[in-house]
Amino acid sequence: MKALRIERPNRATLVELPIPQPGENEVQIKVMASGVCGTDVHILRGEYLGDYPVIPGHEFSGVVERVGERVTRFQVGNRVAVEPNIACDNCYNCLHNRQNFCLNWQAIGVTRPGGMAQYVVAPEKSVFAIGDLPFEHGAFMEPLSCVLHGIERARIRLADRVAILGAGPIGILLLQATQLQGAVQVTVVEKNPARAELARACGAFQCFSQLDDLEEGRYDVVIDATGVIPVMARTVDLAQHGGTVLLFGVPPSGQPMELEAFKIFRKGLTILSSFTSVRNSYQAVALLQSKRIDVSGLISHQLSLGEFERGVELIEQGLEGVRKVLIVPQ
Repeated sequence: MKALRIERPNRATLVELPIPQPGENEVQIKVMASGVCGTDVHILRGEYLGDYPVIPGHEFSGVVERVGERVTRFQVGNRVAVEPNIACDNCYNCLHNRQNFCLNWQAIGVTRPGGMAQYVVAPEKSVFAIGDLPFEHGAFMEPLSCVLHGIERARIRLADRVAILGAGPIGILLLQATQLQGAVQVTVVEKNPARAELARACGAFQCFSQLDDLEEGRYDVVIDATGVIPVMARTVDLAQHGGTVLLFGVPPSGQPMELEAFKIFRKGLTILSSFTSVRNSYQAVALLQSKRIDVSGLISHQLSLGEFERGVELIEQGLEGVRKVLIVPQ
């Protein structure tokens, strides 16, 4: 099979490898669509968790090709998506229902071969049926599950005023999920005109191009979806007294962020982060199937495996009206 492998930071190559065979509790999947995520960009740039060499790709969907002898939920031909985080279910964190912090954590596309390949294997417990959902929509199951976990942590209430910083694919998913929670006004900050227009089309109450356009101290919940440290640092200014800040975007590792401690204390803020998801995959599939979360406007590019680095450059530089870049391995 063909696969895209990151050999080391800033070096990715197209390689020929044997098709991986499933173990007794595993499913072999023919990958039909695999999303390029900010995490993949960080892995390529050497800024995030990841073992090298690694086949990236943790947002993907496809068709079941083979099943292990102990697999019971799937048959050949089933259309599926994958939750990439693999927990041991037996460590301290797993037994406290914090599987996303498993002490023996593994992840498809991060520490194990991922979906930037024509075939991949995954544990049965990580695989979810998507029915007749288009493959390119099914590939959003994983990022949407992460968004749902973040929204659950933020505890958005009816009639809350929410600010979302960034209207990339994750920002748009956060926007739609926030509206489902009952927020009365969702204000978005996005400097890219095409992304800002999409945010408006998805129901943003207001959309500004600059952080300075927002009124400080106004918002019940402020969500950063950029991972840009200077932007993240402004969240405490925007939140109102007693408000909540959710740092959702993935920042580069090893870089500090400066916050005014007294301001956090005086405003009584709750500051949260959100790491991956915890049992949110069924929710994500149901919302995608019902179109309560609509991803049809998020896909801007569909590229081949050999164009992975081009896809990364599109994302990093914001070129060609880029939104979500999908790799189509077949």
